[in-house]
Amino acid sequence: MTGIPAVSRRAVLGGAGAGLAVGAVGGAWGGRASARETRPSPGSARVAFHGPRQGGIVEPAQARVEWAAFDLLPGTGRDRAAGLLRDWSAAAARMAAGEPGGDGGGGIALDAGPNSLTVTFGFGAGLFDKLGLADRRPPALAALPAFPGDALDPARSDGDLWVQIGADDALVAVHALRVLRRLAAGTAAPRWQMAGFSRTPGATARPMTGRNLMGQVDGTNNPRPQDPDFAAKVFATGPDWMAGGSYAVLRRIRMLLDDWESLPTDRQERLVGRRKSDGAPLSGGPDAGERTPVDLAATAPDGTLAIAPDAHVRVAAPASNGGAAMLRRGFSFHDGLLADGAPDAGLLFAAFQADPAHGFVPVQQRLARGDGLSRFLRHEAGALFAVPPGAPEGGYVGQPLLEG
Repeated sequence: MTGIPAVSRRAVLGGAGAGLAVGAVGGAWGGRASARETRPSPGSARVAFHGPRQGGIVEPAQARVEWAAFDLLPGTGRDRAAGLLRDWSAAAARMAAGEPGGDGGGGIALDAGPNSLTVTFGFGAGLFDKLGLADRRPPALAALPAFPGDALDPARSDGDLWVQIGADDALVAVHALRVLRRLAAGTAAPRWQMAGFSRTPGATARPMTGRNLMGQVDGTNNPRPQDPDFAAKVFATGPDWMAGGSYAVLRRIRMLLDDWESLPTDRQERLVGRRKSDGAPLSGGPDAGERTPVDLAATAPDGTLAIAPDAHVRVAAPASNGGAAMLRRGFSFHDGLLADGAPDAGLLFAAFQADPAHGFVPVQQRLARGDGLSRFLRHEAGALFAVPPGAPEGGYVGQPLLEG
Protein backbone atom coordinates (compact mmCIF):
# COMPACT_ATOMS: atom_id res chain seq x y z
CA MET A 1 0.00 0.00 0.00
CA THR A 2 1.52 3.31 -1.03
CA GLY A 3 0.99 6.90 0.00
CA ILE A 4 0.48 6.05 3.69
CA PRO A 5 2.25 8.45 6.06
CA ALA A 6 4.61 6.67 8.42
CA VAL A 7 4.67 7.23 12.16
CA SER A 8 8.30 7.08 13.20
CA ARG A 9 9.34 5.93 16.65
CA ARG A 10 11.00 9.31 17.15
CA ALA A 11 7.68 11.05 16.43
CA VAL A 12 5.90 8.76 18.85
CA LEU A 13 8.39 9.46 21.61
CA GLY A 14 8.30 13.18 20.98
CA GLY A 15 4.56 13.23 21.55
CA ALA A 16 4.76 11.94 25.10
CA GLY A 17 2.13 13.48 27.32
CA ALA A 18 0.52 10.84 29.46
CA GLY A 19 2.19 7.94 31.22
CA LEU A 20 2.28 4.37 30.04
CA ALA A 21 1.12 1.89 32.66
CA VAL A 22 1.20 1.27 36.39
CA GLY A 23 1.57 -1.60 38.81
CA ALA A 24 0.96 -5.20 37.83
CA VAL A 25 -1.50 -4.16 35.17
CA GLY A 26 -0.60 -2.52 31.85
CA GLY A 27 -2.19 0.35 29.98
CA ALA A 28 -1.99 2.66 26.97
CA TRP A 29 0.27 5.64 26.49
CA GLY A 30 -1.84 8.72 25.91
CA GLY A 31 0.90 10.37 23.86
CA ARG A 32 -0.35 8.83 20.61
CA ALA A 33 -3.88 10.17 20.98
CA SER A 34 -3.03 13.60 19.57
CA ALA A 35 -1.48 12.01 16.48
CA ARG A 36 -4.63 9.96 15.94
CA GLU A 37 -6.82 13.04 16.14
CA THR A 38 -5.08 14.53 13.10
CA ARG A 39 -5.59 11.42 10.96
CA PRO A 40 -8.73 10.68 8.95
CA SER A 41 -8.59 7.06 10.02
CA PRO A 42 -6.50 5.07 12.51
CA GLY A 43 -6.08 2.48 9.76
CA SER A 44 -3.60 4.71 7.93
CA ALA A 45 -1.14 4.94 10.82
CA ARG A 46 1.99 2.85 10.50
CA VAL A 47 5.13 2.15 12.51
CA ALA A 48 8.29 1.32 10.54
CA PHE A 49 9.55 -2.20 11.19
CA HIS A 50 13.23 -1.49 10.58
CA GLY A 51 15.18 0.54 13.10
CA PRO A 52 17.58 0.32 16.03
CA ARG A 53 14.87 -1.13 18.31
CA GLN A 54 11.96 -3.42 17.67
CA GLY A 55 8.46 -1.99 17.61
CA GLY A 56 5.88 -3.00 20.19
CA ILE A 57 7.95 -1.89 23.19
CA VAL A 58 7.74 1.89 23.58
CA GLU A 59 4.83 2.36 21.17
CA PRO A 60 1.36 2.82 22.67
CA ALA A 61 -0.66 -0.33 23.24
CA GLN A 62 -2.83 -0.93 20.19
CA ALA A 63 -6.46 -2.04 20.28
CA ARG A 64 -5.53 -5.69 19.65
CA VAL A 65 -2.63 -7.97 20.49
CA GLU A 66 -1.77 -11.52 19.48
CA TRP A 67 0.90 -13.44 21.36
CA ALA A 68 2.26 -16.73 20.09
CA ALA A 69 5.14 -18.96 21.11
CA PHE A 70 6.83 -21.55 18.90
CA ASP A 71 9.21 -24.44 19.54
CA LEU A 72 11.90 -25.35 17.05
CA LEU A 73 11.31 -28.73 15.43
CA PRO A 74 13.83 -31.54 16.08
CA GLY A 75 16.78 -31.29 13.75
CA THR A 76 16.40 -27.57 13.14
CA GLY A 77 19.84 -26.01 12.87
CA ARG A 78 21.10 -22.48 12.96
CA ASP A 79 20.77 -21.97 9.21
CA ARG A 80 17.09 -22.93 9.17
CA ALA A 81 16.38 -20.82 12.23
CA ALA A 82 18.13 -17.88 10.57
CA GLY A 83 16.06 -18.43 7.44
CA LEU A 84 12.86 -18.32 9.49
CA LEU A 85 13.83 -15.05 11.20
CA ARG A 86 14.82 -13.64 7.83
CA ASP A 87 11.43 -14.57 6.34
CA TRP A 88 9.53 -13.38 9.41
CA SER A 89 11.31 -10.02 9.42
CA ALA A 90 10.72 -9.45 5.72
CA ALA A 91 7.02 -10.30 6.02
CA ALA A 92 6.63 -8.13 9.13
CA ALA A 93 8.24 -5.17 7.36
CA ARG A 94 5.86 -5.49 4.41
CA MET A 95 2.78 -5.78 6.61
CA ALA A 96 3.86 -2.86 8.81
CA ALA A 97 3.95 -0.77 5.63
CA GLY A 98 0.44 -1.87 4.70
CA GLU A 99 1.61 -4.23 1.98
CA PRO A 100 0.71 -7.92 1.55
CA GLY A 101 2.74 -10.14 3.86
CA GLY A 102 3.05 -12.94 1.32
CA ASP A 103 1.36 -16.31 1.06
CA GLY A 104 -1.06 -17.22 3.82
CA GLY A 105 -3.38 -15.18 5.98
CA GLY A 106 -6.46 -15.87 3.90
CA GLY A 107 -6.60 -12.36 2.47
CA ILE A 108 -8.60 -11.14 5.47
CA ALA A 109 -6.72 -7.82 5.64
CA LEU A 110 -6.68 -6.96 1.92
CA ASP A 111 -8.88 -3.89 2.34
CA ALA A 112 -7.27 -2.57 5.54
CA GLY A 113 -4.40 -0.21 6.19
CA PRO A 114 -1.50 -1.07 8.50
CA ASN A 115 -3.39 0.10 11.60
CA SER A 116 -0.20 0.82 13.58
CA LEU A 117 0.91 -2.81 13.17
CA THR A 118 4.00 -3.82 15.13
CA VAL A 119 5.62 -7.26 15.18
CA THR A 120 8.07 -8.08 17.97
CA PHE A 121 10.27 -11.20 18.14
CA GLY A 122 11.80 -12.78 21.24
CA PHE A 123 14.10 -15.73 21.98
CA GLY A 124 13.52 -18.19 24.82
CA ALA A 125 16.26 -19.93 26.78
CA GLY A 126 15.67 -23.26 25.03
CA LEU A 127 16.56 -21.83 21.63
CA PHE A 128 20.20 -21.42 22.62
CA ASP A 129 20.69 -25.07 23.57
CA LYS A 130 18.90 -26.35 20.47
CA LEU A 131 21.04 -24.21 18.16
CA GLY A 132 24.36 -24.83 19.88
CA LEU A 133 24.49 -21.29 21.21
CA ALA A 134 24.50 -22.00 24.94
CA ASP A 135 27.70 -19.99 25.37
CA ARG A 136 25.91 -16.92 23.96
CA ARG A 137 22.83 -17.16 26.15
CA PRO A 138 22.78 -14.00 28.28
CA PRO A 139 22.78 -14.41 32.08
CA ALA A 140 19.67 -12.21 32.27
CA LEU A 141 17.73 -14.99 30.53
CA ALA A 142 18.08 -17.27 33.55
CA ALA A 143 14.86 -18.97 34.66
CA LEU A 144 12.62 -16.84 36.84
CA PRO A 145 12.14 -18.01 40.43
CA ALA A 146 8.83 -19.44 41.61
CA PHE A 147 6.61 -16.82 43.23
CA PRO A 148 4.08 -17.46 46.00
CA GLY A 149 0.65 -18.13 44.54
CA ASP A 150 1.86 -18.99 41.04
CA ALA A 151 -0.10 -21.71 39.22
CA LEU A 152 1.62 -21.60 35.83
CA ASP A 153 0.43 -24.01 33.15
CA PRO A 154 3.52 -25.40 31.36
CA ALA A 155 1.52 -25.89 28.16
CA ARG A 156 0.83 -22.15 28.02
CA SER A 157 4.25 -20.99 29.21
CA ASP A 158 7.77 -20.53 27.81
CA GLY A 159 8.80 -21.43 24.24
CA ASP A 160 11.82 -21.10 21.95
CA LEU A 161 10.45 -18.18 19.94
CA TRP A 162 7.91 -15.51 20.84
CA VAL A 163 5.92 -13.28 18.52
CA GLN A 164 3.95 -10.24 19.69
CA ILE A 165 1.64 -8.67 17.11
CA GLY A 166 -0.14 -5.42 17.91
CA ALA A 167 -2.58 -3.55 15.66
CA ASP A 168 -5.57 -1.24 15.91
CA ASP A 169 -7.68 -3.72 13.93
CA ALA A 170 -8.28 -7.33 14.93
CA LEU A 171 -8.28 -8.64 11.36
CA VAL A 172 -4.91 -7.01 10.64
CA ALA A 173 -3.41 -8.62 13.75
CA VAL A 174 -4.85 -12.06 13.05
CA HIS A 175 -3.78 -11.86 9.42
CA ALA A 176 -0.20 -11.13 10.47
CA LEU A 177 -0.22 -14.08 12.85
CA ARG A 178 -1.52 -16.40 10.13
CA VAL A 179 1.23 -15.27 7.75
CA LEU A 180 3.97 -15.84 10.32
CA ARG A 181 2.57 -19.20 11.36
CA ARG A 182 2.55 -20.37 7.74
CA LEU A 183 6.15 -19.25 7.28
CA ALA A 184 7.17 -21.24 10.37
CA ALA A 185 5.88 -24.55 8.98
CA GLY A 186 8.67 -27.12 8.83
CA THR A 187 10.94 -25.14 11.15
CA ALA A 188 8.95 -24.33 14.29
CA ALA A 189 5.67 -25.60 15.72
CA PRO A 190 3.13 -23.48 17.61
CA ARG A 191 3.33 -24.00 21.39
CA TRP A 192 0.64 -21.59 22.63
CA GLN A 193 -1.35 -18.57 21.50
CA MET A 194 -3.17 -15.78 23.36
CA ALA A 195 -5.19 -12.77 22.24
CA GLY A 196 -5.94 -9.52 24.05
CA PHE A 197 -7.51 -6.13 23.53
CA SER A 198 -7.27 -2.55 24.67
CA ARG A 199 -9.36 0.57 24.12
CA THR A 200 -10.14 1.30 20.49
CA PRO A 201 -8.85 4.63 19.12
CA GLY A 202 -11.58 7.26 19.25
CA ALA A 203 -13.70 5.35 21.78
CA THR A 204 -13.69 8.33 24.15
CA ALA A 205 -14.65 11.94 23.49
CA ARG A 206 -11.15 13.07 24.48
CA PRO A 207 -7.83 11.29 24.93
CA MET A 208 -7.94 9.35 28.21
CA THR A 209 -5.93 6.71 29.99
CA GLY A 210 -7.56 3.31 29.50
CA ARG A 211 -9.14 1.03 32.07
CA ASN A 212 -8.61 -2.62 32.83
CA LEU A 213 -11.34 -5.21 33.41
CA MET A 214 -11.45 -4.29 37.09
CA GLY A 215 -12.65 -0.87 35.98
CA GLN A 216 -9.52 0.88 37.21
CA VAL A 217 -7.81 3.68 35.29
CA ASP A 218 -4.72 1.84 34.16
CA GLY A 219 -1.68 3.58 32.74
CA THR A 220 -0.40 6.30 35.02
CA ASN A 221 2.91 5.67 36.78
CA ASN A 222 5.26 3.95 34.36
CA PRO A 223 8.80 4.93 33.35
CA ARG A 224 8.55 7.53 30.58
CA PRO A 225 10.87 7.88 27.58
CA GLN A 226 11.75 11.42 28.65
CA ASP A 227 13.00 10.22 32.04
CA PRO A 228 16.82 10.44 32.22
CA ASP A 229 17.13 6.81 33.36
CA PHE A 230 14.49 5.35 31.02
CA ALA A 231 16.92 3.58 28.67
CA ALA A 232 18.94 2.17 31.57
CA LYS A 233 15.80 0.59 33.05
CA VAL A 234 14.35 -0.78 29.80
CA PHE A 235 17.15 -1.57 27.34
CA ALA A 236 20.08 -3.96 27.70
CA THR A 237 23.67 -2.91 27.08
CA GLY A 238 25.02 -6.39 26.35
CA PRO A 239 26.06 -8.95 25.35
CA ASP A 240 26.98 -7.57 21.94
CA TRP A 241 24.07 -9.08 20.01
CA MET A 242 21.58 -7.87 22.67
CA ALA A 243 22.84 -4.30 23.04
CA GLY A 244 19.77 -2.09 22.61
CA GLY A 245 17.39 -5.01 23.10
CA SER A 246 15.23 -5.78 26.13
CA TYR A 247 13.88 -8.67 28.19
CA ALA A 248 10.16 -9.39 28.18
CA VAL A 249 8.48 -11.08 31.13
CA LEU A 250 5.02 -12.33 30.17
CA ARG A 251 2.16 -13.26 32.48
CA ARG A 252 -1.41 -14.38 31.84
CA ILE A 253 -3.18 -13.07 34.92
CA ARG A 254 -6.78 -14.11 35.49
CA MET A 255 -8.87 -11.66 37.49
CA LEU A 256 -11.51 -12.96 39.91
CA LEU A 257 -14.00 -10.47 38.57
CA ASP A 258 -17.10 -11.82 40.29
CA ASP A 259 -15.40 -11.52 43.68
CA TRP A 260 -13.93 -8.12 42.83
CA GLU A 261 -17.22 -6.67 41.63
CA SER A 262 -18.91 -7.74 44.86
CA LEU A 263 -16.72 -5.26 46.80
CA PRO A 264 -17.96 -1.71 47.43
CA THR A 265 -16.13 0.95 45.46
CA ASP A 266 -14.34 2.38 48.48
CA ARG A 267 -12.91 -1.05 49.29
CA GLN A 268 -11.69 -1.46 45.70
CA GLU A 269 -10.07 1.97 45.88
CA ARG A 270 -8.30 1.12 49.12
CA LEU A 271 -6.82 -2.04 47.60
CA VAL A 272 -5.56 -0.14 44.55
CA GLY A 273 -4.66 3.17 46.23
CA ARG A 274 -6.43 5.30 43.63
CA ARG A 275 -9.94 6.63 43.07
CA LYS A 276 -11.88 4.54 40.62
CA SER A 277 -13.59 7.54 39.01
CA ASP A 278 -10.49 9.33 37.74
CA GLY A 279 -7.40 7.43 38.89
CA ALA A 280 -6.30 10.11 41.36
CA PRO A 281 -4.16 8.80 44.25
CA LEU A 282 -5.91 8.57 47.60
CA SER A 283 -3.02 10.55 49.08
CA GLY A 284 -3.87 13.65 47.06
CA GLY A 285 -7.14 14.83 48.58
CA PRO A 286 -10.38 15.78 46.81
CA ASP A 287 -8.69 18.13 44.32
CA ALA A 288 -6.13 15.57 43.12
CA GLY A 289 -6.04 14.33 39.56
CA GLU A 290 -4.64 11.27 37.87
CA ARG A 291 -1.22 12.88 37.43
CA THR A 292 -0.94 14.02 41.05
CA PRO A 293 2.18 12.33 42.46
CA VAL A 294 1.54 9.54 44.95
CA ASP A 295 2.56 10.54 48.48
CA LEU A 296 3.28 7.33 50.36
CA ALA A 297 3.75 9.23 53.64
CA ALA A 298 0.42 11.09 53.52
CA THR A 299 -2.09 10.37 56.27
CA ALA A 300 -5.88 10.50 56.44
CA PRO A 301 -7.75 12.67 59.00
CA ASP A 302 -7.91 9.71 61.39
CA GLY A 303 -4.12 9.38 61.34
CA THR A 304 -3.94 6.23 59.21
CA LEU A 305 -1.94 6.08 56.00
CA ALA A 306 -3.87 7.53 53.06
CA ILE A 307 -2.33 4.80 50.87
CA ALA A 308 -2.92 1.56 52.80
CA PRO A 309 0.08 -0.64 53.66
CA ASP A 310 -1.17 -3.36 51.28
CA ALA A 311 -2.42 -1.01 48.53
CA HIS A 312 -1.17 -1.98 45.09
CA VAL A 313 0.38 1.40 44.25
CA ARG A 314 2.42 1.31 47.47
CA VAL A 315 3.67 -2.25 47.15
CA ALA A 316 4.53 -1.85 43.44
CA ALA A 317 6.15 1.60 43.73
CA PRO A 318 9.86 1.84 42.87
CA ALA A 319 10.37 3.51 46.25
CA SER A 320 9.15 0.29 47.89
CA ASN A 321 11.42 -1.92 45.78
CA GLY A 322 14.84 -0.31 45.87
CA GLY A 323 14.14 1.65 42.69
CA ALA A 324 13.26 -1.45 40.64
CA ALA A 325 11.15 -0.52 37.63
CA MET A 326 10.06 -1.90 34.26
CA LEU A 327 8.03 -0.77 31.27
CA ARG A 328 4.64 -2.43 31.57
CA ARG A 329 2.45 -3.06 28.54
CA GLY A 330 -0.82 -4.86 29.15
CA PHE A 331 -3.94 -5.99 27.33
CA SER A 332 -7.22 -7.37 28.64
CA PHE A 333 -8.49 -10.81 27.67
CA HIS A 334 -11.93 -12.40 27.99
CA ASP A 335 -11.98 -16.03 26.89
CA GLY A 336 -15.48 -17.12 27.87
CA LEU A 337 -16.44 -18.97 31.05
CA LEU A 338 -14.75 -21.52 33.25
CA ALA A 339 -16.43 -24.75 34.34
CA ASP A 340 -17.78 -23.06 37.47
CA GLY A 341 -19.34 -20.24 35.45
CA ALA A 342 -16.73 -17.64 36.41
CA PRO A 343 -15.33 -15.47 33.62
CA ASP A 344 -11.99 -16.58 32.18
CA ALA A 345 -10.82 -12.99 31.92
CA GLY A 346 -8.00 -10.77 33.03
CA LEU A 347 -4.73 -9.33 31.81
CA LEU A 348 -2.01 -10.28 29.33
CA PHE A 349 0.88 -8.55 31.04
CA ALA A 350 4.25 -7.82 29.43
CA ALA A 351 7.09 -6.12 31.28
CA PHE A 352 10.13 -4.92 29.34
CA GLN A 353 13.35 -4.30 31.25
CA ALA A 354 17.13 -4.26 30.98
CA ASP A 355 17.47 -7.15 33.45
CA PRO A 356 14.59 -9.09 35.07
CA ALA A 357 16.69 -9.70 38.19
CA HIS A 358 16.57 -5.95 38.85
CA GLY A 359 13.09 -5.30 37.42
CA PHE A 360 10.30 -7.83 37.48
CA VAL A 361 11.69 -10.29 40.04
CA PRO A 362 12.00 -8.03 43.12
CA VAL A 363 8.70 -6.29 42.40
CA GLN A 364 6.78 -9.52 41.87
CA GLN A 365 8.26 -11.07 44.99
CA ARG A 366 6.95 -8.14 47.02
CA LEU A 367 3.57 -8.11 45.26
CA ALA A 368 3.05 -11.83 45.80
CA ARG A 369 3.60 -11.45 49.55
CA GLY A 370 2.10 -8.07 50.40
CA ASP A 371 -0.29 -6.78 47.72
CA GLY A 372 -3.94 -6.82 48.80
CA LEU A 373 -4.94 -6.89 45.14
CA SER A 374 -3.23 -10.26 44.68
CA ARG A 375 -6.15 -11.99 46.42
CA PHE A 376 -8.16 -11.24 43.30
CA LEU A 377 -5.52 -12.34 40.77
CA ARG A 378 -4.29 -15.73 39.54
CA HIS A 379 -1.02 -15.99 37.60
CA GLU A 380 -1.75 -18.89 35.23
CA ALA A 381 0.98 -18.73 32.57
CA GLY A 382 4.35 -17.07 32.19
CA ALA A 383 7.48 -16.77 30.11
CA LEU A 384 10.73 -14.86 29.74
CA PHE A 385 12.21 -13.90 26.38
CA ALA A 386 15.26 -11.99 25.18
CA VAL A 387 14.01 -9.37 22.72
CA PRO A 388 16.92 -8.47 20.41
CA PRO A 389 17.40 -4.97 19.02
CA GLY A 390 15.74 -4.06 15.77
CA ALA A 391 17.00 -4.87 12.30
CA PRO A 392 18.35 -2.44 9.68
CA GLU A 393 16.98 -2.33 6.16
CA GLY A 394 17.98 -5.56 4.45
CA GLY A 395 18.66 -7.34 7.74
CA TYR A 396 16.59 -9.43 10.12
CA VAL A 397 15.97 -9.59 13.86
CA GLY A 398 18.56 -11.75 15.61
CA GLN A 399 21.04 -11.72 12.73
CA PRO A 400 24.10 -10.83 14.88
CA LEU A 401 23.37 -13.87 17.09
CA LEU A 402 22.50 -16.38 14.41
CA GLU A 403 25.29 -15.39 12.02
CA GLY A 404 27.88 -14.16 14.50
